[in-house]
Amino acid sequence: MGRLAHQPGGDRRLSRARRPTPPHDGGDAIATRLVHAGRDGHAHGVVNPPVWRASTILFTSIADLDAALASPDAGLFYGRRGTPTQWALEDALTALEPGAAGTKLYPSGVAAIATALLSVLSAGDHLLVCDSAYDPTRLFADGLLDRLGITASYYPPGIGAGIAELIRPETRAILIESPGSLTFEVEDVPAITAIARARGIATVMDNTWATPLRFQPLAHGCDLSVQALTKYVGGHSDVMMGSVTAAPSHWARLKTATYRLGQTVSPDDAALVLRGLRTLALRLDRHEASALAVARWLETQPLVDRVLHPALPACPGHALFRRDFSGATGLFAFVLKAGDRALTGALLDDLRHFGIGFSWGGYESLAIPCDFRGCRTAVPPAFPGPVIRLSIGLEDPDDLIADLAAGLARYQAALGA
Repeated sequence: MGRLAHQPGGDRRLSRARRPTPPHDGGDAIATRLVHAGRDGHAHGVVNPPVWRASTILFTSIADLDAALASPDAGLFYGRRGTPTQWALEDALTALEPGAAGTKLYPSGVAAIATALLSVLSAGDHLLVCDSAYDPTRLFADGLLDRLGITASYYPPGIGAGIAELIRPETRAILIESPGSLTFEVEDVPAITAIARARGIATVMDNTWATPLRFQPLAHGCDLSVQALTKYVGGHSDVMMGSVTAAPSHWARLKTATYRLGQTVSPDDAALVLRGLRTLALRLDRHEASALAVARWLETQPLVDRVLHPALPACPGHALFRRDFSGATGLFAFVLKAGDRALTGALLDDLRHFGIGFSWGGYESLAIPCDFRGCRTAVPPAFPGPVIRLSIGLEDPDDLIADLAAGLARYQAALGA
């Protein structure tokens, strides 16, 4: 017969692992924090925090249970509130944003955006959304939020302090995305957040393009910083996840909304994202350098009308980018001078090194034509030809340029056919 777990006079240690207080970063550089954050207290003597899979957590006594009920976030409580695997990732992400109170994880970037907004909005409220936001954000605002009695309207991404003229008495939140998902407009985030804070309006920023390594929303006045960890942080196109990092003023509300909506992620996925986080600084540097090489080459091509990359001096918003961002990443777009979407197959279908697909931020390069139908209502897009979005991966940029050169030659032939 197996030995009973608890015998009279035996070991009655708590079965419930405690959550340690994350250590202060001590002023370490962000690349150093990427390596060490989330390991203290969670790794239990090994380099990588183990994968803790759990739904039910056992308590050794009613007193232990009552202590957990009084402080459910202090340690293991129930699987939906996380295990040391998820806590390690949350603590690591929090360490990347100075002044943050904490981070929660979600099964996708869209789930993170939705929960962030639901944590600050109620029936009868008004939401301002930048016109260049991620399309699923617009669908959520115009769909579910509208059903809940929350009205959304859209502002031009270059409005800056002019957003004050669009604020209504019932405005309770502003959703910022800078640069925009398809056309890469840069917003004056400090100007918007200063006005919002003065009027008691919450600001939520989708910071997936930049990550906290290139831009830190909370340091620029935002209340909630959102990332689709599916993209650069995961980095390998094999996991879906999102996060929201909150300022102290909004941390309690975010936690409450997260728990009440049942938002959670698997520990296995958290471990994958935590692994990707460790190499993020190196990968972003390579994405940035290769993307700039490709973008500068595209600027010289006769078929290209313009390149939409905020790090290029010719791109609108470049001055704001230089002021507020510490660097770029690997996602940008270019505009063709002529043709239509039906012709883009000549350019994209036979590319050797670019896949055609959604998402970005993985190690592989992607290319996709942009579709503006149903979006961009504040500033309707006006381009002479198709817009092609590129996610530049970790391949040699010379190979990518040669691939695009062949694609542009095919496109030129299709135009003349």
